[in-house]
Amino acid sequence: MALSLALKTSRPLWKPAPSAARSLQALTDVSRRSVTSQQTIPPPAKYGGRHTVTMIPGDGIGPELTLHVKEIFRHACVPVDFEEVFVSSEASDKDLQNAIMAIRRNRVALKGNLETNHNLPPSHKSRNNILRTTLDLFANVIHCKSLPGVATRHRDIDILMVRENTEGEYSSLEHESVSGVVESLKIITRTKSLRIAEYAFQLAKEAGRKKVTAVHKANIMKLGDGLFLQCCKEVAAGYPGISFDSMIVDNTTMQLVSRPQQFDVMVMPNLYGNIVNNVCAGLVGGPGLVPGANYGRDYAVFETATRNTGKSIATKNIANPTAMLLASCMMLDHLKLHSYASVIRKAVLASLDDSKTHTPDIGGQGTTSEAVQSILKQIRESAFNLAQ
Repeated sequence: MALSLALKTSRPLWKPAPSAARSLQALTDVSRRSVTSQQTIPPPAKYGGRHTVTMIPGDGIGPELTLHVKEIFRHACVPVDFEEVFVSSEASDKDLQNAIMAIRRNRVALKGNLETNHNLPPSHKSRNNILRTTLDLFANVIHCKSLPGVATRHRDIDILMVRENTEGEYSSLEHESVSGVVESLKIITRTKSLRIAEYAFQLAKEAGRKKVTAVHKANIMKLGDGLFLQCCKEVAAGYPGISFDSMIVDNTTMQLVSRPQQFDVMVMPNLYGNIVNNVCAGLVGGPGLVPGANYGRDYAVFETATRNTGKSIATKNIANPTAMLLASCMMLDHLKLHSYASVIRKAVLASLDDSKTHTPDIGGQGTTSEAVQSILKQIRESAFNLAQ
């Protein structure tokens, strides 16, 4: 009964936390600001309305995890309706275009990863990459943070990682000049380097962060990475209250595994971001725990940080739902549904304190269903306590 009141009362059942996750709020605010234009995207629906979000279950464990997201949203009375679009490695290009059209229509999406079909010719591009470049989702942001109840080598990790999402080695421009010799083009532009650097510094400012570290390999790739580093330095000059340093990518990986607490906000080109993001996700417990988001001027797509399909464990009921659920919370914050995001996020984190529901990836023997039931129990208890 208490839960059903959320959609009937004139105000949310749950009050936002006094100090709502500042970093996550900053992600939302920065993503809604164009760094190249004063035009902003239309505001979200006012309270009382419902939001329509595109859902792309994807491959591997994606379908089962997105199903649990819908279950938890239903129990928490979240005012979100999902428009499901099914895209997979076996689907046609038309299905992918339908998904892109749905995101353009709804402006927000929650997705599982789309596996690349390696049996297709090299000219066939990754569908994840097509989606990001078509919608100009230029900023990939993940929040690597130590979680309660998860045993890891390092504690007190709290890093915002900003990855340029649309160029670099992911330009998909390759050719075989002569037999046995392949050339791959790495594209670095001043415009996009300035844009991602500005995004990172603005995010740091709004999240109350103190330092931004640019990751590069300018000692070897003096023109490409040199341009990226120079753009970061130029943007840093406009933020005197935030310290700036730079670090070569190979040293970065070593520093991360030895003393990750030294990092605050990190900004990097596309390929380095892919590698460093995965290293950092491993430090806090693995791919099942870390959420991610892709922001553009007009659209936002939320997913797990490492973009792992988890194909080997699909349908076995042992996938960790944490990353996908936290990604859905980031989505709710983006939609200004902070009270719902707060309740679900607190329930997810509280459930991690119970080792009985830990899935195998974090050393437990629990199932996905048991983890989800624990989260639902936390939500019910939270709603009951606030209703008293």
